[in-house]
Amino acid sequence: MTKKTLYIVRHGQTELNRQGIVQGRGRDTELNGHGQKQAALFYEAYKDVPFDKIYISALKRTQQSVQSFIDKGIPYEKLPGLDELAWGIYEGQPSTPATKGAFLQIMRDWMEGKLDSKFEDGESPNEVKARQLEALEVIMSHPEEKTVLIAMHGRAMRLFLCILTGKPLTEMDNYPHQNLVLYKVIFDGEKFEIVDFNNAAHLKGLPSNE
Repeated sequence: MTKKTLYIVRHGQTELNRQGIVQGRGRDTELNGHGQKQAALFYEAYKDVPFDKIYISALKRTQQSVQSFIDKGIPYEKLPGLDELAWGIYEGQPSTPATKGAFLQIMRDWMEGKLDSKFEDGESPNEVKARQLEALEVIMSHPEEKTVLIAMHGRAMRLFLCILTGKPLTEMDNYPHQNLVLYKVIFDGEKFEIVDFNNAAHLKGLPSNE
């Protein structure tokens, strides 16, 4: 397969991010003012990278995070496979001791290898992996696209990086992230390698929260 460079970012901050409330696939939220500042700083830092294509999830917070690149005329495509994991009945719910306990338990399940565990009406890591593999197949099927920008979501990005690097999904928490942080991944024709890990240098000087 052809060599390819992937710039993978998490979307900018939304109001629910600021409040520490889980969004998931079922909450199509928008960037807040702070998230828009993050997007502007990311664009300023990477506007000269010759992106051939942009891939985003079906949720508008990813498109808003890279809209400046799209406005330059770089072609883009929405892939629902890049959507955030669905947290089901817990999406948009305020943080309480009960919800925190539920999240702690499901994270424990996942770390123990119970990768089919999920909340009611939600998705499991294995289900997300299945749709991410389909999205990756689309992304990798275009040899003419040498340099690609991918905007996606926190938990989904952790799973995606496991898939790319051949790690078990149980290691997903080894990939830290914040809003609009960058992972740069190079495919050398045989394997993927992370060459820029959790890079937030472009956000320097901007408070992490507002």
